[in-house]
Formats: sequence, C-alpha cells, structure tokens
Amino acid sequence: MKQADDNKLDRLLFQDRSPAAIVWRLEEMADFDLLTAGLHPYVPEQKILRISFSGAEIAHRFEAFTREIYLELDRQEAGTVVVFDCISLLKTAWATDLMMVNFFLVIIPMLKKRGLRGHFPLLREGHSVTAIERIRTYADVFLDVWSDFQSVYLLPQKIFEETDGTLLRPYYLQDRLLPVEDPDRMRLFERAREQAKDRGEEQHMDSWDSYFEDVRRRYMYGEDVSDDCIRMCNIMMSRDTRMRELVTSQFAPEDYFYVKEHMVGTGIVGGKACGMLAARKLVENCRPDLFDRMEFHDSFYIASDVYYTYLVENDLWDLRVRQRNTEDYFSLGKVLEEKIRGGSFSERIRGQFRELLDYYGRSPVIVRSSSILEDGFGHAFAGKYESVFCPNTGSLSERLSDLEEAVRIVYASSMSLSALDYRMRHALDKRDEQMALLVQRVSGNLYGPYYMPCAAGVGYSCSPYRFLEDLDPSAGMLRLVMGLGTTAVDRTEGSYPRLISLDRPEASPYTTAAQRHRYSQRRLEAINVRTRKLELIRQEAAEPYLPPHVRRYLYEHDDEAEARLRERGNYRDVTFVSCAGLARSRELMETMKGMLSIIQEGYQHPVDVEFTVNLPEKDSFTVNLLQCRPLQVRMADEASFDTQTEDLLKNCRKEDILLWCEHASMGLSRDIRPDLIIYVDPVAYYNLPYQDKPAAARLLSGINWKYRGMEKKIMLLTPGRIGTSSPELGVPTSFADISECSVICEISESRAGYQPELSYGSHIFQDLVEADILYTAVFENEKTKVFAPELLQRFEQEDLTELAAGIPSPVKDAVHVYRTEECRLIYDMEKELVICICDAGGERHEDRG
Repeated sequence: MKQADDNKLDRLLFQDRSPAAIVWRLEEMADFDLLTAGLHPYVPEQKILRISFSGAEIAHRFEAFTREIYLELDRQEAGTVVVFDCISLLKTAWATDLMMVNFFLVIIPMLKKRGLRGHFPLLREGHSVTAIERIRTYADVFLDVWSDFQSVYLLPQKIFEETDGTLLRPYYLQDRLLPVEDPDRMRLFERAREQAKDRGEEQHMDSWDSYFEDVRRRYMYGEDVSDDCIRMCNIMMSRDTRMRELVTSQFAPEDYFYVKEHMVGTGIVGGKACGMLAARKLVENCRPDLFDRMEFHDSFYIASDVYYTYLVENDLWDLRVRQRNTEDYFSLGKVLEEKIRGGSFSERIRGQFRELLDYYGRSPVIVRSSSILEDGFGHAFAGKYESVFCPNTGSLSERLSDLEEAVRIVYASSMSLSALDYRMRHALDKRDEQMALLVQRVSGNLYGPYYMPCAAGVGYSCSPYRFLEDLDPSAGMLRLVMGLGTTAVDRTEGSYPRLISLDRPEASPYTTAAQRHRYSQRRLEAINVRTRKLELIRQEAAEPYLPPHVRRYLYEHDDEAEARLRERGNYRDVTFVSCAGLARSRELMETMKGMLSIIQEGYQHPVDVEFTVNLPEKDSFTVNLLQCRPLQVRMADEASFDTQTEDLLKNCRKEDILLWCEHASMGLSRDIRPDLIIYVDPVAYYNLPYQDKPAAARLLSGINWKYRGMEKKIMLLTPGRIGTSSPELGVPTSFADISECSVICEISESRAGYQPELSYGSHIFQDLVEADILYTAVFENEKTKVFAPELLQRFEQEDLTELAAGIPSPVKDAVHVYRTEECRLIYDMEKELVICICDAGGERHEDRG
C-alpha cells in the first residue's frame, strides 16, 4: 500500500493519532493482515505492538488477562500503534459476547490515557446485534470489511468526529484504498456485501444463549451431547476440577438447561450455588426416598459476568486493576468497596431483576454471595461475604430498589477487610475472584407478622470435636436453632443452639431443665413483613403465632421452674426453645444422617451443609438444603503428647501454672512458646460504657495488624465469646481482628455474665480450623483446673500509646499486651488437655504442631 497524501481515509487509519480505537469487522483474518500491512510505511517497526491471545492465557481469566495487558500498555510510548489479535477469540474462550465487549470497553480508556492507537479485528459471524452495537458505540472508527475473492472492500460505518459524511462511503483495496465510484465496481461491491450478509447473518441472541439453544435442540432430536455437558459445566458451574467431576457425574443435560433458565446474565454460578446444586442432585440420584422429603427448589443465579460488567459500566475497572497491586491492596480495597456501594445497574440487568421479582411474587428472598472461589475444596470463605434478606413487599419500584441494594451490598463485601485479608492469607489475592450471587426464596411460612422457617441450622457429616465424651464424631452433628439460620452461624445475643450428635440425637451436655433453660435460644431472627425488616426478636414474641404442633417440636417445659411457681400458688407454663421435639423425631434425624452420609460419599470428603426444617402439618416435615461445602478439617498426624504433658505437669510448680483446662479445646496438638499474651480484663471490660466496648475491638485489631507477618506466637485471653457482634457477649471482633493469634482463650466470668461457647458450625469456628488456631475456654467448672491471670504481672507490657490513639482511656486500661518469652503452652489433642506454664525454663525450641 503506497502512501497517498490525498487519501484522507488512509491518513486517518494509518497516520492520524486521534482515533484511539479502530475496529475492523472482517470476513476472515487474511483481510485484516492485508490491510494492516499498510502500517509499516507510516509507523516505525518499534512503534508497533502486537497483542496476541493464546488459549491458555485467556481461558477463564478475564481479570488476570486484562491486567496483564493493562501493564503492557502502561509501558508503551505515546504514539505506539497496538494491533490486537482477533477479539472474537475472546468470545470463544469466555463463551459469551458480553465479556468480549467488556474487554474492549476496559482497554479503550487505557489507550486514550497513554496516547496509543488500537486496531481491533472482529469477525463478522457469531456475534449478537447488541454486542456489535455496543462496540460500535464506543469505537472511534468502525469499519466493515469483506471480499468477493477478487477484491477487498471496506465500508466505514463510523468515523471519529466525522461531520460532513464524505468518508462514510465504500472503498476497495488496490495497492491503496480507493473510493468505489464507477458502476462496474459498485456492482461488485453490492454483490460482495450481499454474500457477506448471507454468510454472517446477525443474530439477536448473545452467543451464550445461542450455544445453549443449539445444545438443547440437538438433545431433543436424540443426538449425543456428552461433550457439550462437559463444556456447559466448565463455562457455567465451576472452575474447581473436583467440583466439575462431581457435577458431570450427577447432572443430566436437563439439569444444565434448568440452571441456564434461572440465570441472570452469563458466566459461572459460583461456589455456593454449585455446591448446593451438586448436593441436591446427590440426594436425588442416590436416595430418592430422602429427596421426597426435600422442598421444591427454585433458586436464581446472578452469574459472575454481571459482577465484572457492573464494575466496567460504573467506570471502576481501572481502580480494580490498581487495587490488585500489593502496596494498594488494602487501601484501594476500601475505596473500591465504597464506590461499588454507589454504583448503578444498566437497564438491561434491571429488566432481568424485574423478571426475577415477578417470578417470586411477594415471597421473601435472600441474596447470597456465591463467588467463584467460595465453598471450594480448601477455601470456605465462611462469613467473609454478605448475605442480605429482601422482604419483597411494597410496590415494584420498592422491591426492585431493595434487590439492587442487596446486590450492591454483597458485591461491595468482596472488598471488605475480612475478605481481602482471607484471600491474601490463602495466597488467593492474585486469583480472579468474580462475585456471582445465589438468590433463594426464603424457606418458611408466615406466623403472624413474622416470616421464618420453623428451624434451621448447619450440619456436619462428621466432626473432629465432641461436645460429649461418649459421642461418635463420624455419625455427624447438627447445630439447630428456631427461625432463620443466621443465629446458627453467627455468635449473636441469645444464640445458644441445640447441638445434636446424630448417633444419639437426644443427648445433651446439660442434665437439668434449669441448665437447658439457661443455655437455650432466647432470641431468633425472622423477617417482619409489616416493618419490611430482618429482626432479632425474643422467642416469646413469636410463640403466640405458632400452631400447637410446631410449638411441641420447638419448645420444652422447665418443669423445675413450674414446680417452684406452683408451690407459690402460681400455675403457669414456663417454656423455652430447645428443639427437643425435632431431636426426638427419629425420621427427621435419620433423614439428616442419610443426607449427610450420601453427600459425603459423593464429595469423597467430609461436608457441612446449611438447611431448614418446616412442619407444614402434624407429624410431617420438609427439609430444604440451602448450602453445601467441603468441611474444613485438620486431623492430627503426630504421635500422642503423653510424655510432654505428663513431664510438664510433673516438673512444674503449681504456682507457675497460668492455665490448665481439660475437655474445653479444639485444634491439633501443639507445643509452643508464646511471644505475646494479650489479656482483656473481663471485669474492666464489663465496666466500660456500652458505647466504648467496640473501641476494645479496634484496639485488638490494631495490635493484630501491628504484628501481621512477623511470625510471632500470640495468645489472646478475652472475656465471653470472640467473633460476636454483640458487645455484651464479648469483644465484638471479626476474624481479621485476631487472625495473627496462635491461641485464643475465651474466659468465663460470672460476675460480668460472660460465658464462652465452643461454637461448632459458626463462621468463627470455620476460620479457626482453617487457620489452625488453637481454641480453648476457661469455664467456671470442673473443666478448668487452674486459671491464674495474675501471673501475667511477672512480664513487661508492650507500649500501646501509638496504637491506642483516639481510644478512650478506660479501654486502654482493660487491654494489656505482655511479652512472655518464658511461657510454654502444650495442648494434647488426644487427652483434650491444655496447659500453659509461666517461667517454664529451658531454652526455646522448634514449635511443634
């Protein structure tokens, strides 16, 4: 192609630096190669950058792939011409036009920022009208190119700042671009255009929808679609190899089509949704009798591509890319979290949200996180992302507004401190983490103004921890509460669940009615349809609205309290929530045990599930399986610590024992020397004004982050429950506030009303197991042989002045950090015995466990 100073289009395409994005829509790539050969007379070789797309780089890696190109473009000099590989390859790799368009949209700002010019080839066939129109809208120059095997023709459909229309006419290539003017050439042009239209008729469906429709059609005509089932699983269900194997072994083609019909957008449905679906299919396929007890399932899935599209359409992609840098990881994470909360959805997505709400009518729904890394083998992400209940009442605009806000809240939680810290600790900070969402109809019924299930909880197919000595951990365990299951996984006020070992469902650690009453569930969560809010209510508020047969399953009489009242002439019932009737239901317990066993066998790994139980009528029940994930467990593989514990107890002085507890711990055996002991004085904390108690959590967080990555062995002694959201139950921390600790000890203090709880099944429990943090509790009973916190006065305290800036003085007086190099702690998992000695003597040694 010769340089032609009089050819304005030549100059625009190959010399003018103004257009940042030039799109060539082609019949075949050979036409593009021929056209771009004309770059070299105008642009020096060193000023041309070619970006190629290899299958390995782009497969399922939108974010990482885009970031790599971002970094490459950022290194280029202004004026560089960037020639991209055919962007239609991205549609093939990502199975959807949507993400191909998103790639184009996030690259354009970078080109303009750096003063670069990008050439994007795009094949004509296989793209939706919507995708082409979006690309044409944001392109500076859009050119239609085709050939009749004799000549190459070009028709500009959009020209950067073109006002007079002189360039929007057909051209053909003959050693340079020439306008089509003579009648014979125009006939050839029209013939070539008609042939191109016949070969690549534009469609109105995204390539994603076209693919699924094609597979469905072939399946209905009896064709073998086995290979397509594997591809549908890969592009829609999971990126986890083990989960893919499980899904493909259980799903029939109809199952993929059903999931597709319930999707908003395109992409992966995410870990939580995939686990739930796989577990339900295992029960359906292996135990149809148990499946008959399960509720009808009609969830929707806001797929992972919608999350990336939301970031792109709200101009947040550049911030997202910069946040991935290590130095900006946490600081920009907070900025991005706030901006995500303030974003808006395209009308296209809002329309699909309306259809979702129309489907559910006025039934309450819950929007749950289902990120692509969540609930996988090795990474539970328990409690790291938000779930939001939507009462789904009021006008359509109110319901839609509530749903959009719920989606924004869950999206923003992907940038929360807890989530970012978790990903970094597990070396996932460089991995793509798309946030898909699982939208579920809230399982339950309306009781007066309260909508809730009769009971809900979490179940383990096996548990390495026993709440009674003679129970079989391999039988499985339930953590059961009345109402919504949030009180089963969060340590909130009044959340004493019913612990059920499935080998002996009626067994309880409490022997008297008074004990069972004291440690019963006093509050429950339900949706109040009148106030349109999720509420934590006292159980007495819901009791009058419950049918008699439901109360019999959930409530228990305190016979001892009733007897004392009768002695005074007061004849009334004293009841409390114990879920004892459910525990006595042999059919329900066998159903749960059977489900957990089948799912564990299918996963070939212990699992934990979330579920609800409803009692539609007398002597009947239904179970709804809401979530399933591989159970995060750590099993001991070292020899017994018999010798160490016996020697330490034999040789130490009793006055040197800081802590000696039995049958009140969980974790693997270990022998460590704490570098620091953080002690939160229970009485001093209790005496703090209520509004100052959260400041204690901020101070603990500051201490935790000060020692982050320094490999210190830190022991935390704290009143009541760690990880609670209720300051009256303990210091209201999240796991990110205590993640550097090696040992966490909850302290009972009856004078202040603090009571530890080994919360099997709670989110904090999952965190402790995954991080291999030893948990122990100091009870005011026979389990605690010695607890002498006054021994800590032997050690020097850390200066907290800098960390405590802005913290009220009484809070600083309640939190102490001691340098304790002369302490030694041993935990014997087999004996369930933990002992910590101050002034232990001897030289420091390699930590075990």
